[in-house]
Amino acid sequence: MTDPTNRRIGLLFLVAGIFSYGWLWPVMRLGVEYLPPLWFASVRVFIGALVLMAVLAVRGELKLPTRADMPAVLSVGICMMGLYVSLVHTAVEFIPAGRGALLGYSTPLWVAPAVVLFFGEKMTALRAIGVVLGLSGLAVLFNPAELDWSDTDALIGNGLCVLAAISWSIAILQMRNHKWHLTPLQLGPWQLLLATIVTLPFSIWLAEPKMPDWSTEFVLLISYGGVIGTAIAMWCVASSIRYLGAVTTSVGLLGGPMVAIVTSVLFLGEVLTLTLGGGLVLILGGIALVTLGDAKKS
Repeated sequence: MTDPTNRRIGLLFLVAGIFSYGWLWPVMRLGVEYLPPLWFASVRVFIGALVLMAVLAVRGELKLPTRADMPAVLSVGICMMGLYVSLVHTAVEFIPAGRGALLGYSTPLWVAPAVVLFFGEKMTALRAIGVVLGLSGLAVLFNPAELDWSDTDALIGNGLCVLAAISWSIAILQMRNHKWHLTPLQLGPWQLLLATIVTLPFSIWLAEPKMPDWSTEFVLLISYGGVIGTAIAMWCVASSIRYLGAVTTSVGLLGGPMVAIVTSVLFLGEVLTLTLGGGLVLILGGIALVTLGDAKKS
């Protein structure tokens, strides 16, 4: 039985992780008004890497990744962080932050069928129901009544978020059978440094150079993005997994999109439409069932 004290600590980390990631989406939406999306992404992950390095150094846990951990560094650094943040930061320039968060969190819906097709795993009843529910939610979000298919910007933004979720799923598939030598938290700064290397060329080649307006608001936004939305959020999730387990943490983190949507509605003036609400319920419900289905399988 889980120690009640450890459970309380784990729940505190989980709640902190939910809000850290949930508030990140509105922060990104505001931040890209000051700095091109790709540059905002590059600066954010670089700050996150430095903060995690400092935290681990103070705790005496900063170590270079082992050769055996390099696949996890590469998959997370490139797919889960580098490509993902590049895509979603660009996307929020075109679509509401709340909608982007919901689509960006749809990763388990792509992982579930992939493990059946490529790894020969069984499609359990919970998994199947979860995938159907989640894809139904995506269909709701992409129906012509909700999405103007003649709006190129909207199509780009939505498409980039879906691509980001698929990119994230590639890293998850790679890590399913990974044997950890260093902890995920210890690998975090190296993954973020690699993500910086991935995003920086795109920033230089594709983003128009622009000096940010070093206003108080911009400093707060980029600080939140790097320190809280990246470094502290990764620390909270890693700690929550340690105390509560991966399944509880994964299901709990579904609160992230809900926080993002509520915050975007309250502070950015975004509209919570009936179809967006319906898509939210279906997608998050589907992800929860897929996650629980994976837990029962194991």
